[in-house]
Amino acid sequence: MKLYTYFRSSAAYRVRIALNLKGIAYDAQPVHLLRDGGEQLSDAYRAINPAMLVPALDDDGAVIGQSLAIIEYLDETHPLPPLLPADAAGRARVRTLALTVAADTHPLGNLRVLKYLKGELAVSEEVKLEWQQHWLRTGLAALEALLANDVRTGRYSHGDTPTLADCCLVPQVFGAQRFGVDMTPYPTIMRIHAACNELPAFQQAHPAQQPDAE
Repeated sequence: MKLYTYFRSSAAYRVRIALNLKGIAYDAQPVHLLRDGGEQLSDAYRAINPAMLVPALDDDGAVIGQSLAIIEYLDETHPLPPLLPADAAGRARVRTLALTVAADTHPLGNLRVLKYLKGELAVSEEVKLEWQQHWLRTGLAALEALLANDVRTGRYSHGDTPTLADCCLVPQVFGAQRFGVDMTPYPTIMRIHAACNELPAFQQAHPAQQPDAE
């Protein structure tokens, strides 16, 4: 199993956590998102993932190119430990939490969006950072409310075992902290973040532990 990854990519970070939680060995294939204009834009990588994004997972020729699709694929092919609850309502909640990060928050601060803001729209570094922080705060506020106001939140985002939601939460906190967002208004998120990072699966997935870390 090959994972095309970049150490600071939040989406790749999600998948690394899931692989580690399931104890699945994989071959990390770094794709540098900045070197030479971005290795993800090369013809060689475009042939692997036409979206020209990381991550991509190649499981014996079956190539999947979206982090949440990859994690659900891993959950179906390697069921233990499960990353989605057994009940339909629980699965819907966990997907809601995950998508609040992966669909509503993360894409607005993704590298290609920031490059477009800086290059094509000629915004300043200050305005670009303000954009990033605004959408990060907006998404984190929604996630905090979803977690803090639901009795199904436990030690982790849903109950007392890690789920797909936690695979998304931890990388999003890393990104928010990287861009200087004050995390004080999000105590439930930070409590769950701390609990997750006590586990080796999360520790080993951290960007600083990756072979391509700089």
